[in-house]
Amino acid sequence: MDDRRQQPEHEYEVGSGILHVFGQHLKLFRVRAGLERAEFGAMTGYSASSIASFEQGRRIPPPKFIDQADELLDAGGVLCASKEEVARAQYPAFFRDAARLEAEAVELHVYDTHVVNGLLQTEEYARAVFTMHRPLLDEVTVEHRVTARLARHKIFERRPLPTISFVIEESVLRRPLGGTHAMRGQLEHLLLCGQQRNVEIQVMPNAREDHAGVAGPFTLIETKEERRIAYVEVHKDSRLYTERRVVREFEEQYGLLRAQALTPRESLTLVERLLGET
Repeated sequence: MDDRRQQPEHEYEVGSGILHVFGQHLKLFRVRAGLERAEFGAMTGYSASSIASFEQGRRIPPPKFIDQADELLDAGGVLCASKEEVARAQYPAFFRDAARLEAEAVELHVYDTHVVNGLLQTEEYARAVFTMHRPLLDEVTVEHRVTARLARHKIFERRPLPTISFVIEESVLRRPLGGTHAMRGQLEHLLLCGQQRNVEIQVMPNAREDHAGVAGPFTLIETKEERRIAYVEVHKDSRLYTERRVVREFEEQYGLLRAQALTPRESLTLVERLLGET
């Protein structure tokens, strides 16, 4: 049986859910301490308008601010207790469970067909992706999503290093999302990522006649508890598959994709060539 995890899109969005609750608690503790927003902002390095945004649930407070606020307002750990859930509010509802698993994974294997995977995206490329989203996202949401996407890159700094591999369609690398400058930066970043010892990037050539990935993109995740999970996302619908038979089918598919794609060395050579053509 597949483990389907879906949440309504509005849950934990800016201005509602956990952000609203956190904001109320923050305001109560600030008022109890007898501090105006400007005073408290000066103590934490934020403007009065930023404090208002945190309290009204219109802006996602960073973890460092939550730690500061909890200590300065003598909240006794109440604000810190919400830190993980507040951080999860950065992501759209359908991706939150996958984001948690991704951050803790010991192995990640990703097949992409439309855009460069979020773990490999530069800030400029990510902003272009979210700006092109339909229906249109407002500017605040775009910035939240970009920040959240870049935060996912911390996985490359983890110790011990997780094993990460990507199979990317050549067409993705030839599609200049965000313009030539953005795509050049993205290709350069792929070259840097592909040189990391724990990361392998492979490109699936457009000319391949045999292709095991016609059903679309997916991600394979192995947790530190040795659970193997497959994640599939389409539009705003996502599924996490945990049944061994189903996950094994995705694993077999990914093995074939890697065999059909260019080798990591050949793939980086192709990226270099595309960079020269951009």
